[in-house]
Amino acid sequence: MKKLFSTSYSDVSFNLAMLLLRVIAGATMIPHGYGKLKNFSKMSTAFADPFHLGMKVSLCLTIFAEFFCAMLIILGLFTRLASIPLIVVMSVALFSAHKGEIFGDGGMAGLYLSIFGAILLVGPGRASVDGMIGK
Repeated sequence: MKKLFSTSYSDVSFNLAMLLLRVIAGATMIPHGYGKLKNFSKMSTAFADPFHLGMKVSLCLTIFAEFFCAMLIILGLFTRLASIPLIVVMSVALFSAHKGEIFGDGGMAGLYLSIFGAILLVGPGRASVDGMIGK
C-alpha cells in the first residue's frame, strides 16, 4: 500500500511504462495507416491537402506516418525521429480536420498527439532497439 502513494519510481517501472506506451500507441495507430494504404486509389482523389502538396502526396505522407512510423515506434527504432511525422499528422487531424475540438470529434487525435509528444520528449526507454543500441 505504501508503494501506491510513493512519488518515486524505479528505472524498471519507467522502462516498462514506456514499452507499454509505445506498443499500445503504435499498435492502435497502424490500422489507421493500413486502412489508408489498402484504399489508396479511392482515397487519393478526395484526401485533405492542408500543405498544398497534392492529395496523393499528402496521403502518402500520412500513410508513412501512421503505418511505417508507428511500426518503428513499436520496435523502439529511431523512436524520437519516427514520432515527429506522427505529431505532424495528429496536429493536422486535430486542428484542420476536427477544427481543434479536443473535447469533441478530435479527442482521439488530441490523445495521440499528446502520447507521441511525450514519446518525443522522453524517448523510448531501455526496452527498445534504440535503448539496446545506446548501451
